[in-house]
Amino acid sequence: MKTYIRRREENDHLIVFYGDWGTDENLFTPLCRSDFDSIIFYNYSANEALVLPEKKTYKSVALIGWSLGVWAAEYLFLKTGIAPDVTIAVNGTPVPADEKYGIPHRIFEGTLNNISDRAMNKFYLRMFGDKTTLLKYRDRMPQRSIKSLQDELRWLYNRTMEQTEPGFRWDYVVTSRDNRVYPVKSMTGYWEKRKNTTQIVLPLPHYVFHEWTSFRDFVQFVKSFGPEGKTP
Repeated sequence: MKTYIRRREENDHLIVFYGDWGTDENLFTPLCRSDFDSIIFYNYSANEALVLPEKKTYKSVALIGWSLGVWAAEYLFLKTGIAPDVTIAVNGTPVPADEKYGIPHRIFEGTLNNISDRAMNKFYLRMFGDKTTLLKYRDRMPQRSIKSLQDELRWLYNRTMEQTEPGFRWDYVVTSRDNRVYPVKSMTGYWEKRKNTTQIVLPLPHYVFHEWTSFRDFVQFVKSFGPEGKTP
């Protein structure tokens, strides 16, 4: 696992972000601003130990899990010792490899067995939704080897097969109508049974964060929704 940490002594707000498979810090560092501390977890595997900063007291802690990062947040929560005030799931569920509420096993396994440069280019196109957005982020694309992508996805797949839902509290969930990575029907079906989670549906692709200038702006946007949620 990899950890990116940005902190300043005077900051009293923290945002913890769990990224999707196949990403690295390059995609997310522009969303980390100087007025809040940031911890980003990505490139999940058993090869590296969990790295955490020294303990610090904050006025607020927000946790965001994106795609497979929703599962990762639940899996790693107790290990980090970071207690969030608000939790936001984005385009994912706690059961990412699942016939009903996640990505079907045949697709998950097919992706794992066919990772290549060409396949990843197609994946990133689906992630961003269109070529225009993909080209906009060409300088921020993950710099990952094929082996590291294979190792990460294999580790994730094996761990998700072992874990049962631990009952993690998700305050909000953001799902995208134009998602071409995670089945919209699966996400909707899962989150509809979580009555205490406010649902927000956006007309966006799998990667939604290009609509905001920082993680803090995204959190404020999400928190502005009422308990019933709504569709813009």
